[in-house]
Amino acid sequence: MSMLNTLSAPAAGGTALRQRLLQIAAALAAGLPLYWVLGPQPLGPLAWLAPLPVLWLALRSSRRDAAWMTFLAALLGLSSNFSYFRLLMPLPAVLAVTVAKALLWLLVVLATRRLVLRYRSGWTVLAYPLLWVAIDTLMAAFLLDGNWGSLAYSQTDNLAVLQVAALAGVPGLLFLLCLLPSALALLLAGGRAYAPAAGAAVLLLAAAFAAGAWRVQGAPAPAPGGPLAGLAAIDDFIGPATPPARAQAIWDQYARHVVQLAGQGARLVLLPEKIAVLAPAQADAVRQRFQALARGTGVWIVLGIGVQDAAGRRNLAWLFAPDGAAPVSYQKHHLAPPEREFLAGNAYAVQPVVGQAMGLAICKDMHFAPLGRAYGAAGAQAMLVPAWDFQFDAWMGARMTVVRGVENGYAVLRAAREGMLTVSDAHGRVLAERTSSAMPGSTLLAPLPAALPVATWAGWLGPLFGWLCVALGVILLCAGRRAVPSA
Repeated sequence: MSMLNTLSAPAAGGTALRQRLLQIAAALAAGLPLYWVLGPQPLGPLAWLAPLPVLWLALRSSRRDAAWMTFLAALLGLSSNFSYFRLLMPLPAVLAVTVAKALLWLLVVLATRRLVLRYRSGWTVLAYPLLWVAIDTLMAAFLLDGNWGSLAYSQTDNLAVLQVAALAGVPGLLFLLCLLPSALALLLAGGRAYAPAAGAAVLLLAAAFAAGAWRVQGAPAPAPGGPLAGLAAIDDFIGPATPPARAQAIWDQYARHVVQLAGQGARLVLLPEKIAVLAPAQADAVRQRFQALARGTGVWIVLGIGVQDAAGRRNLAWLFAPDGAAPVSYQKHHLAPPEREFLAGNAYAVQPVVGQAMGLAICKDMHFAPLGRAYGAAGAQAMLVPAWDFQFDAWMGARMTVVRGVENGYAVLRAAREGMLTVSDAHGRVLAERTSSAMPGSTLLAPLPAALPVATWAGWLGPLFGWLCVALGVILLCAGRRAVPSA
C-alpha cells in the first residue's frame, strides 16, 4: 500500500511551478470547509467532514508538503475568528493566537500521518480523535478561556448526538466527531485494508445516534399550565460616560420589563450580566429598587451588576425573592478578557426558586465543565445565568451553556446582552430563544422546564475519558517517533 507522493511526485522545469500552484489550491480548498466550522458560528453538519480533505492531503503527500499545506489550510479555517478576536485582543495577540491554533492542527495532523504510515494498521484510525481530545482536555484544564470554541460545541443543535455529552461530556462528543473524518481519510488514502476500521467507526457512530435519538424521544415535554419564566435584555451598557438621564431610562425600562413579564404570568424574571458597574452607594440604590420590585410583583428576579469599592471590582448576580428579603449574591468565577481586573469569586449559590433548586452562574462560568459539575453535585435542577456576549459569539456562548445542562442533567435559563435569551432543558432542547436588542430591549416568556431527574454519567466519565486520552496521546506521540521511510 502506498499513500505517498501522489501530490508530491518530483517535477522538473515548468511543471514544478504548476504542481506547487496545484498544491496551494488544494490546501486552500481543504481549508475552506474548516473556515465554516472553526469560527464562533459553526455549521454543525459540515463539522463531520470538514477535516477530511486536510487529513487526506497529509496522507497523500510528503512530510514537508503535508506540513505546509496543513498549516495553510488551518490558517484559512481559523481566520473565521479574526473579527471576533479583534474585539477582545490587539492585533499582535490575534495573530499569535491564530498561529498557535494552526500549529496545534499541524501537530495533530502530522502526528496522525506519522502513526498511520509507521504502523499501517486499522487501530491508527483512533490517532486523530485521541490526539484532539487530549489537546481539548488540556486546554479546558489550563487555559484562562478553557476550550472555548471546541469543535464539539458545533453539535449542540444535533440533539441525537448531543446526548453523548450526558455520558462522556465534551471529550466523548469530540471523539465521535473526529472519528468519522479519520476513518474516511484512511479508507480513501489506504484502500480496503482500512475498511474494517472504517466500518467499526460507522457502527459506533450509528449506535450513538440511535441511542441519543431514543433518549431524546423519551424525554417528556414541558407540562402545559406550568410555571413561566421571563427573560429580558437591553444591549445598552451603563458605563462611566453614560449620561445620568440615559442610565435612568435603562433602569426604568428593565423595571417595566419585570412588571410586564410578571403581569403575563412569569414567576421568575432573569436579567443580563453587568447592566452597570457602580459605586457601593449607587449599587445599594439599585438593590433597594429591585428588592421592592420583587416584593411588589411577587416574582423572583435575577440581576447582573458590577460593584466597585475599595477592595476592587466584582461581577455579581443578585437573586431577589418575592418576600423582599436581602438578595442572594453570587460572584463570577471565570472572567472574560475585558474584565481581567475584576476579582474572581469562588463560592457557589443554590437556592429554592419556584419549587426547584436553582444555581447562579454568570456567562463565562458556564463555559467550564468543572463549575457545571459542581452545581450538578450540589443538586441544582436549573441554572440561572445572566450573560453578556459580543454578538459574534452569541450562538457559541449560548450553546456552550446548553451543553453544561446536558452533562449534568439540569435546565438552563440564560439572558445575554448582545446575545440571546435562551431556555433549554436537561436534554439540550432549546425550548425558547430570542435575540437581544438595544433599547427598549427584548423579552422572552417561556415555560419553566420541569425539574425531572435526568441521569448522567458525564460528571465522572467525562473527565476520566478526557485524561485517558491525554495519557494515550502521549503514548501515541512517543510511539510514532521513529522516522517513516519515504516520508
